Amino acid sequence: MTYCVAMRLSSGMIFVSDSRTNAGVDHISSFRKLHVFQVDDERTLVLQSAGNLATTQSVMSLLRRNSHDNDQPNLLNGRSLYDIALLVGETLREVIKRDGEEFGGTLLLGGQIRGEEPRLFQIYPQGNFIEASVDTPYFQIGESKYGKPIIDRVLRYETPLSQAMQCALISMDSTLASNISVGLPLDVMVYHTDSFSDNEQHHITEQHPYFSQIRQLWSKGLLSVFSQLPPLKL
Repeated sequence: MTYCVAMRLSSGMIFVSDSRTNAGVDHISSFRKLHVFQVDDERTLVLQSAGNLATTQSVMSLLRRNSHDNDQPNLLNGRSLYDIALLVGETLREVIKRDGEEFGGTLLLGGQIRGEEPRLFQIYPQGNFIEASVDTPYFQIGESKYGKPIIDRVLRYETPLSQAMQCALISMDSTLASNISVGLPLDVMVYHTDSFSDNEQHHITEQHPYFSQIRQLWSKGLLSVFSQLPPLKL
């Protein structure tokens, strides 16, 4: 299992993914689940993956290989994010059909192509997808239930990127605390609208000072608020 969250906001986008992959308690390893495709001053695309590792790795390998072939549609020449979502969905569906329906996967595709606003899609194993909106500005894949409450309470389309990143990190911390199948390190990216840059990528480990600080403050804050609740009167 894994946990990935992506947010499309008025000023840009946030992407956070864990990196744990396990096949039982004796077979735990780390694989990157956040992948960036970038063409200077023209497009920045981010793909996040959850599900069967063999399936998602095959999809990413095919997409990377085909991105060097200008004679066919690919991530680097697609005219719109919608066209690229179609392409990614077709690739995912083909891999699952080849390997078997039990080897599923789900993807998040976000970013911006010049001439469009930033867009965010959730792509299902069947190859179809939905798009984020002002009313629904984020998607989660993988082990999503533990990190959802904080996002629903805090996040709005107008939320500044810095606060959205704090929200995403607390969402991830809640998931780390409750599910052993999600684990550090984290891969993080912040994208500012119209920047067409992939410079704000971060790799967060257990020793990361800021992440450690907000995890401790959040835990202490929850305990403090809980202790201040009025006495039970039913």
